Amino acid sequence: MAPKVGEYRVDQYATDGSRAAILEAAARCFTERGYDATSIDDVARSLGATKGRIYHHYPSKADLFADVFRAGMEMNYAAIEPVRDLPGKALGRWRTLAFTHVVQMIRRRTFQRVVWEGTEMYLRGATTPQQRSTFAALHESRSRYGAIFRQTIAEAKKDGDMRFGSLGIANQLMLVTLNSPIFWYSPRPGETRDDIDDIAWQVVAFAASGLGASEGEFR
Repeated sequence: MAPKVGEYRVDQYATDGSRAAILEAAARCFTERGYDATSIDDVARSLGATKGRIYHHYPSKADLFADVFRAGMEMNYAAIEPVRDLPGKALGRWRTLAFTHVVQMIRRRTFQRVVWEGTEMYLRGATTPQQRSTFAALHESRSRYGAIFRQTIAEAKKDGDMRFGSLGIANQLMLVTLNSPIFWYSPRPGETRDDIDDIAWQVVAFAASGLGASEGEFR
């Protein structure tokens, strides 16, 4: 049985190399061109395959896009699962959650751009009636994910380790900051994992400052 949206799975497509390759190619194409300007032909060319290979798994571009969105969210849930319930104060837990999230935004940027575009399409109502229920479930998955961060900063504020006004506004501004690498990051020649970690920590430190986090080394 197919997993539910948002279920904590590493990669439900790991045992299906063909489908995983299609999703990787589609994520690249949707990121480069956007949903409207991307065709199944584009994905097939990027994959070096025929359209038939894609249609074997996906009856339409909308179904393919939704599955990239779904895979992107499942990657996020899987990444934070080992750290979301760490012992200790909420500030330290938030720091680890935030760092893990930013690294995801960098390393899986193409999938996360699709998550962002899919959310924008849903909120604008730019979906067909047939797509609406699927996108509603995906949007709900993303909302539940964001609520994990919201609860954590609420606890940190209660502990006196963060100082901000409206929880709702603070959470939205924090997520915009943590998500921001999907818009401006591009890999550099010779870039290492340490380089990526350094970028991620800088983003986390900036978000922490906006949340009025108590002084400390965000490393």
